[in-house]
Amino acid sequence: MTRIHKTVFVLVALIALVIGLTVHKVLDRRGGADPAQLLDAGIILLPQSRQVPSLSLTDQDGNALAVDELKGRWSLLFFGYTFCPDICPTTLAQMREVKGLLPAEARERLRVVLVSVDPNRDTPQQLKQYLGYFDPSFIGLTGELERIQTLANGVSIPFIPADTSKPGYTVDHSGNLVIIGPDGRQRGFIRAPLNSQKLAAQLPALLNSEG
Repeated sequence: MTRIHKTVFVLVALIALVIGLTVHKVLDRRGGADPAQLLDAGIILLPQSRQVPSLSLTDQDGNALAVDELKGRWSLLFFGYTFCPDICPTTLAQMREVKGLLPAEARERLRVVLVSVDPNRDTPQQLKQYLGYFDPSFIGLTGELERIQTLANGVSIPFIPADTSKPGYTVDHSGNLVIIGPDGRQRGFIRAPLNSQKLAAQLPALLNSEG
């Protein structure tokens, strides 16, 4: 092995060590969860939390809600819409299942939020009726398309706005969830497709932490 190869090897090893220590530090604050099990459940935590865009949307009761003030509990944000034919009803049904599998203490610290990517059709009333089919405690948010896009881009879950002039249009969007900590900052993601059993096994340590 040449001197250059040795130097490169040492640098790679040091970088791997730093990344490993960073991930361990993040996970240790979440109750010492096993990194492999978290990843297997689709939970990806950011090395450092980041600020959520400061903007206001309208909830299913017609009240203004500042997204960056979703504090006090852990929140899972899902970008979808009520006329979605597949991903959205499946995801919401799975989140209802996950909540049912969680211990009471963890369940009380969880907030599920559907942010509409179809504000053209998703009025507050429509959101409230739709979410009621799954869990009345789920929050729905709608508002100006530009604000919703700003939020989606800010948490790295972009979507493609639909051509609303076409009848029966659909919206291309991600099935991933955004993890927001009790301090209102983004902590990570949950990859789609969701696995209810694995999430229910791994979320309690995260939800019961202070974030």
